[in-house]
Amino acid sequence: MITKFDSLFAGHVDIDNIGYGGTPINDRRYGNAHLSSALSKAQSIAQVMDGLGYSTFWMAEHHFQREGTECIPNVLLMALHLTHVTKSMNIGCGFNIAPMWHPLRLAEDYAMADILSHGRVVFGVGRGYHTREVETFGAPLIDQEANRELFEEQVDIIFKAFNSESFRHQGKYYTLPPEVPYRGYTLEELTLVPRPARLPVECWQPIQGGSERALGFMAKHGIQGMVGGGSAEGGAMHNVVLKWQSEHAKRGMHIDLGERLCFGFHFYIGDDKRQCIRDAAKYYEENMKMFGELRLNRAMTDEQIEIMRDPRRAPTAKLPRIEDAVASGGFLTGSADEIIEHLKALEKAYPGLDRISISPSLGVPEAVILEQLERFAKEVMPAFRGSRVEVGSYAER
Repeated sequence: MITKFDSLFAGHVDIDNIGYGGTPINDRRYGNAHLSSALSKAQSIAQVMDGLGYSTFWMAEHHFQREGTECIPNVLLMALHLTHVTKSMNIGCGFNIAPMWHPLRLAEDYAMADILSHGRVVFGVGRGYHTREVETFGAPLIDQEANRELFEEQVDIIFKAFNSESFRHQGKYYTLPPEVPYRGYTLEELTLVPRPARLPVECWQPIQGGSERALGFMAKHGIQGMVGGGSAEGGAMHNVVLKWQSEHAKRGMHIDLGERLCFGFHFYIGDDKRQCIRDAAKYYEENMKMFGELRLNRAMTDEQIEIMRDPRRAPTAKLPRIEDAVASGGFLTGSADEIIEHLKALEKAYPGLDRISISPSLGVPEAVILEQLERFAKEVMPAFRGSRVEVGSYAER
């Protein structure tokens, strides 16, 4: 039963001339002052959500995004700040990209955030998808097998550090501690100081391809999964949910369909679905310009990606359209009643599902994000038992 509503903001600044006919993604440049505005934008969103009954505000770690697309490089630092300017909502790391960290530094930083925030910062890990980011920090990404090996060893270390009063590790990438003399003895074990106050640590990870290896690794560590849109329509996402249940069963854990998962959607709410689609099309297209290039939409061809770079050809070319995403269930839009109906169908199909994330597409300006989040909270969330909405508007806060 759905009782928790979240939103993820990857850190885009307000941008102009968007959509397939707008400025190509690689041609965008912004000065430091505008790029920095992603931080105040995140704060405004978090403060509005906090007063409207949302459960968790998620942010994503990214680096070097001079195009203004993903501009929050340290989500733990930002999350701790946001706990000081909000009252009760959790702030989630969606996600810390482990290959760009030393695992013990990431574990220490999260432990401090957990203690100082009194448990309001939620941990999350990911493998990364920008070569400009991951490879610049000296970790592999082009070599996907090496990236996965490194990530898995790092996460193993992080959970050893969280859950053990003292630990040691010998692996392909790390020997911890190094066998060195220290105060008259040879170092043989380490203790994370401090460790998180709340154990076991709640941890989340995005699910992309949904391989058995990836899902099994998450189940082993008790990591919960965020799944993209489309689940209501069956197909690939439904198969991921089935495999997720199966991988837990292999470890003796029975979970209901949808349990320990969050289903995520881009969304746009309005009075009429057709008008919503027209209004949101430019945001959807800007999102595709960003993520299509990164091969996160596996159905796109090289020719389509090439065309998408050309604002003269792209508007009339055969490219992914918002109408298709809405039809497949990946983009949530329409009136409150239509959105409620869609989510109620999810509840029926996935009885273990208790969390939904609704997020703005790339390019949605701050004022529209705030209006959309308020409208969703007031018109959709009350239809689900356990959700809560505080009366008032963000303009009054």
